[in-house]
Amino acid sequence: MLKLKRTLLGTLLVEEGLVTPEQLETALNEQRRNGGGKRIGEILISLRFLSEPNLLRTLSRQLDSPLIDLNEEPPDPQIIALIPSEFALRHELIPVRRNDETLVVAMADPLDINALDDLRLLTGLDIAPMLASPSEIRRLCEQYYMSKMIQGVQEAERAVEDEDNLDIADLQKMAKEEFVIQMVNLLVNQAIQDRASDIHIEPFEKEMRVRYRVDGVLHDVHNSPPKRFHAAVVSRIKILADLNIAERRLPQDGRIRIRHAGRQIDLRVSTVPTVYGESVVLRILDKHTAMLGLTELGMSGAIFEQFRRLIQEPHGIILVTGPTGSGKTTTLYASLQEIYSTEKKVITVEDPVEYQLNGVNQIQVHPQIGLTFASGLRSIVRQDPDIIMVGEIRDHETVEISIHAALTGHLVFSTLHTNDAAGAVSRLLDMGAEPYLIASSLMGTVAQRLIRLNCTACRTPYEEKPEALREIGITPDMLKDRPLMRGRGCPECRNVGFRGRGGIYEMLVVDDPVRKMIVERASATTIKHYAQREQSMVSMLQDGREKVLRGDTTIQEVLRVCQREDFTI
Repeated sequence: MLKLKRTLLGTLLVEEGLVTPEQLETALNEQRRNGGGKRIGEILISLRFLSEPNLLRTLSRQLDSPLIDLNEEPPDPQIIALIPSEFALRHELIPVRRNDETLVVAMADPLDINALDDLRLLTGLDIAPMLASPSEIRRLCEQYYMSKMIQGVQEAERAVEDEDNLDIADLQKMAKEEFVIQMVNLLVNQAIQDRASDIHIEPFEKEMRVRYRVDGVLHDVHNSPPKRFHAAVVSRIKILADLNIAERRLPQDGRIRIRHAGRQIDLRVSTVPTVYGESVVLRILDKHTAMLGLTELGMSGAIFEQFRRLIQEPHGIILVTGPTGSGKTTTLYASLQEIYSTEKKVITVEDPVEYQLNGVNQIQVHPQIGLTFASGLRSIVRQDPDIIMVGEIRDHETVEISIHAALTGHLVFSTLHTNDAAGAVSRLLDMGAEPYLIASSLMGTVAQRLIRLNCTACRTPYEEKPEALREIGITPDMLKDRPLMRGRGCPECRNVGFRGRGGIYEMLVVDDPVRKMIVERASATTIKHYAQREQSMVSMLQDGREKVLRGDTTIQEVLRVCQREDFTI
């Protein structure tokens, strides 16, 4: 029986100097804000306050549980077969070896009593739990169970060569096959474990490719199912999403709700027909991992203080700009959480409503029945709100109503697709808004991009080429006592060198000179040059440069998302 020491994990980490008391308090506040859905160790790692190896060593001492390195002692493939894949993934465990009537099991949580009891019933053996890296357990589960499943389907009796000739009965029958159900479940479970935001299932002439988007970049899934089972996998997903499995010529959208590790996760499903069959994308919406506070967005000190002051204003328009997938909605949600109180009424109109916010009235647009951003916003103004969030400003009517709402005493948040902060003004003018109305209502704009962050478990100093340093504006003097860092690649980051993402930002505050330039229809370049000269506005490239010098990311990662002309040295 494992003996649990009385000392709390957080206290031990502080005593050992692995985290500061302030970092621990930040993590505890985050845990309370999320309803205790995540362990404190997971939160400390996600906030980049702690590395997984340091956490595991401390946990081993706290739980009085032996620590096992699965790289040095890989599991016996015959022993792994004793445990079903879904059980192993759900409880984050994997059997390692058998000693007579005892099964040694590597577990992310050796004190999971329910899992231990179920293991005894499943195997009929005594269980000897050992603490192991959750990322290593997930990697080995994927490696073993997926390859075993692929081997099984390759031995299946019937292969599907021509999807076009299948009728509804065939599709329904294939979708209910046990190995198809397990295959789809495993793909989804593994994507969630890998922190993927999307699952891409793409048919080609001779193969079916499955890819996960992790930290904004697509990665191939090893051992993708054979092409001949593409129709079965797509049909299974369609049934779960309540879509028409017989319709393969038109795009369809649906939604799946599942529970994973005790929390609810939404999957937004999109299918489109391609030359070789239907391409399917599943967007994974996990509230526990996506709902960040304002302090967790990665804004630098000056930008953070400016933005925080701006969102406390009683009325006006605040815009967040950037391309799709740059974290605009996350920034808006964090802003609403920061300023929400029971004394204020907050209403949003979104497409889609990605996450539910406590105390906030959220409206899902339905263009098919006439509920658009403009019509929804028009109705919202009559609901006596204090704060309004519009998911995106897309047309002249939405711009006009947003400006009217701001001028009549409401605080309005919204997003635009522009390359930089100053470009938001030009975009509003292009949509037909009057310059004097924009000048009177717009308070500020924030442009942002998401960059991958160096893995804290394997980052190491490195030398960069002089031409790369010049591209981002780093001089030799800046590198004194601050070496550049990058991840070597390790099991924790799946050997890519990056783990997690953070934002880089630039912020334009609309002051009197900017208002005058807006009325005069000055170009975005003119406004930007003024802001850099008079407001000391930091461009996204400059903000990224500072994060490179802090060791948070690499030069190549910043240049991947930033225009080089954003910075002049």
